[in-house]
Amino acid sequence: MSLIARLRAYAADAFGIAPRTEAVEDDEHLAATALLVHVARVDGVLAPAEAERLARLVRGRYAATPEAADALIARASAFDAETRDIAMLVERIGRDADGDERRKLLAMAWSVAGADGTVDEFEEALVWRLGKLLGFDDGAIAGARGEGLAGTRGDPAGRGVGA
Repeated sequence: MSLIARLRAYAADAFGIAPRTEAVEDDEHLAATALLVHVARVDGVLAPAEAERLARLVRGRYAATPEAADALIARASAFDAETRDIAMLVERIGRDADGDERRKLLAMAWSVAGADGTVDEFEEALVWRLGKLLGFDDGAIAGARGEGLAGTRGDPAGRGVGA
């Protein structure tokens, strides 16, 4: 649970107000989407394949409709532009988040990075750092890489995260 989520839960308990799990979930989805936007833009070029993969992953994981996904990506893009470091975004998600959810996010980041058929050195370094910030060791990061890059142009099986 992120620091903000903990503060909200404490305030809700202290004042006898039911906690707003929807707001916490929205905050975490915004931060996760901002991380994916950051990955898509880290090499200086938002390739059409990366934009399409980003939209598809957000629609499949964090938004119920294409319109909601587009709105979330727009908010996340603005949020990413205001954020100095991905560590701040990871803090918003919280290291206490479910390990499977964190692994899926890492695989999605690899998927966005490889959507254009290559993972350049900036994308590689960023997603590897993201994996470390999410609390994974090198083996788990490599496993998420394999899962996320399955289905990219270089994968003949045509599988992929969220496919």
